[in-house]
Amino acid sequence: MKKVIFTEKAPAAIGPYSQAIEANGMVFLSGQIPVDPATGEFVEGGVTEQTTQVFENIKNVLAEAGLTTANIVKTTVFLADMSLFTEMNAVYAKYFDGECPARSAIAVKGLPKGALVEIESIAVR
Repeated sequence: MKKVIFTEKAPAAIGPYSQAIEANGMVFLSGQIPVDPATGEFVEGGVTEQTTQVFENIKNVLAEAGLTTANIVKTTVFLADMSLFTEMNAVYAKYFDGECPARSAIAVKGLPKGALVEIESIAVR
């Protein structure tokens, strides 16, 4: 059985998908981009500010499921350019204490709405 996870504290889906789905004790978060849910707009700044907003969105979706970033077991980071990796990684590291999840990081040709970073996550109870 699956359960849809939704919170107004993260951007609403801009297409036919859910913010997250829980199934069998696992929570699959759709990729989060740096949209401030209060304004519906991208946060101002570069990849540092965008990565921070992405993680705030992730934290809010996880909180709706009763979880935290400590429950994340896998992330996939999509970057507009690999030259952004070091700045993204510095912010990324702040959201995990000690044990970090498995991760892939790749550069892509483009991201939704011209984002510099998008991160999808899988968490477990």
